[in-house]
Amino acid sequence: MCFPTEHIPFCALARSRRYTVILYDGCVPTRAPEKTKLTILRGRQLVQHPWLVHGFSTRVGGFSSAYRKGDLNLGFTKDDSRAAVERNRAAFLRQLGAVSLRDSRARNQPFWPVVTLRQIHSDIIHCIESVPREPLTGDGCITRAPGLLIAIQTADCLPVILVDVRQRAIGLFHAGWRGTVKRIAEKGAGEMFRCFGTRPRDLKAAIGPGIQGCCYQVGEEVRMKFYSQFAYAEKLFREVKESDPVREKYPLLFLTARAPGHSELPKKIFLDLVEANRQQLLAVGVPRKNIDTSPLCTNCHPELLFSYRAEGGKTGRLIGVAGVRG
Repeated sequence: MCFPTEHIPFCALARSRRYTVILYDGCVPTRAPEKTKLTILRGRQLVQHPWLVHGFSTRVGGFSSAYRKGDLNLGFTKDDSRAAVERNRAAFLRQLGAVSLRDSRARNQPFWPVVTLRQIHSDIIHCIESVPREPLTGDGCITRAPGLLIAIQTADCLPVILVDVRQRAIGLFHAGWRGTVKRIAEKGAGEMFRCFGTRPRDLKAAIGPGIQGCCYQVGEEVRMKFYSQFAYAEKLFREVKESDPVREKYPLLFLTARAPGHSELPKKIFLDLVEANRQQLLAVGVPRKNIDTSPLCTNCHPELLFSYRAEGGKTGRLIGVAGVRG
């Protein structure tokens, strides 16, 4: 499924005044926007609810230059200046529309407060009723308090938004492999039921951009953790046998005493993190048709998205946000 950028679906972007896009698999743009316009991705189904504010940032249209000029880095990283990040956040919130309507024309626009977490790859989820006095530690937030944004920062991990369209409640979760194996999306739906009476059939979900199964190589120990937790774990992984032209041309150089006589190259293991989280949402009863997933891989598109892996650990942060209008 496709995610709109601003109000235009990626799959509809063949040529417009702002973009020249080469389509791949029907939905994924292989080139970044030509201009430096700030771009926000939104879930296809979530835009249908005017009381909901939500979005996933890209790296386009900002004021940072620590990684690349014009980056929209929204995380207070050690390489970027605080002033640049604050300017980026203000631009992002303005584009998102998270401002008080009565003062929206004022010079100093009062933005909605943003509640972030010190993320630790856990399954800790906080119910937010107001802006906390002290920083919170964890990887998930739920709320139905109007006029504030809950936020998750990512640079390969998945941001997952859950929206209860009946209770007007929302949840936002940080799902790397550690959080996923701890069932953070599944537990998030459970916490929304406990706090708000949310029924799974009333939930709509948007899984934002992150590293996809095409690029997310993991070790055998990660696979074993998933196999120990999920009956469907086998469908989450694929193996790719490495090839070596030298071995193929000169097999005798690699003879060993081990049967069948030749050492074998290890297989590469890839995890489909998007499917893993989708399966968790299905397991708790979220209707299949209510789950949107972004096709954008952060590792494949470093021109559009920050990727920890693609950029060797030195990169900015994307942000996924959601809030309820008063």
